[in-house]
Amino acid sequence: MKEQADFRKIGCGECLQSDLLGFDFSMAFQPIVNTRNQTIYAQEALVRGLDGQGAAEVFQNVNHTNRYRFDQACRVKAIKLAADLNIASKLSINFMPNAVYKPELCIRTTLEAAEVYDFPIEQIIFEVTEGEQINDHGHLQDIIQSYQKQGFTTAIDDFGAGYAGLNLLANMQTDLVKLDMALVRNIHNDKVRQTITRGILAVCDDLGITVIAEGIESVEELNVLQEMGIELFQGYYFARPSFESLAVVSSHWWN
Repeated sequence: MKEQADFRKIGCGECLQSDLLGFDFSMAFQPIVNTRNQTIYAQEALVRGLDGQGAAEVFQNVNHTNRYRFDQACRVKAIKLAADLNIASKLSINFMPNAVYKPELCIRTTLEAAEVYDFPIEQIIFEVTEGEQINDHGHLQDIIQSYQKQGFTTAIDDFGAGYAGLNLLANMQTDLVKLDMALVRNIHNDKVRQTITRGILAVCDDLGITVIAEGIESVEELNVLQEMGIELFQGYYFARPSFESLAVVSSHWWN
């Protein structure tokens, strides 16, 4: 793993200084809903440009020299905005595993931000993003275990796509797994995807891992996945990400 060029302890106030990072960004929030009890389970913080530009545009500015500082800034911005918006549900924050050089140090900034902005750490979920290949699964396992010991909930994002597969799950057990939208898309018309999803659900059930289905765009997809026993969902069917605010969840899924 390549050591970050600017790796050192960073205070949460310093994380918000865009001149030190070299660029600035903000966050949008997208809800994760519990359809069984009809509540908002979590709000996922998603990187956006200052004018609402998509994450891809922001990530063009991220490289090995600023990855660590960017990862820390994401955490602090997400927690500060969540506190400003009085989010009462869980807050889901994506983290870049290759940006975490020493988990015991990287987590200090998160703990400081939670204290400064009075946001309970038990409401924070850390999602492992799968955009970068993880060469050291032992290191990632150490990160997950460190976060769990601190009281954070952990999740594997985009499970079933890229590098986030069964091998990753075999090396560590997070609290949550988010099914990749490629598995979800048109699942009501695809027996193969249904079979694969049932297999993943069986494995997660045996391991005590809760499954979230993301990328839901139709009631047909929702119905099939609910019949399989999934209760937590995310996608445009419920709400699109809302820039620096909380989305109004569509009413068509409420009884």
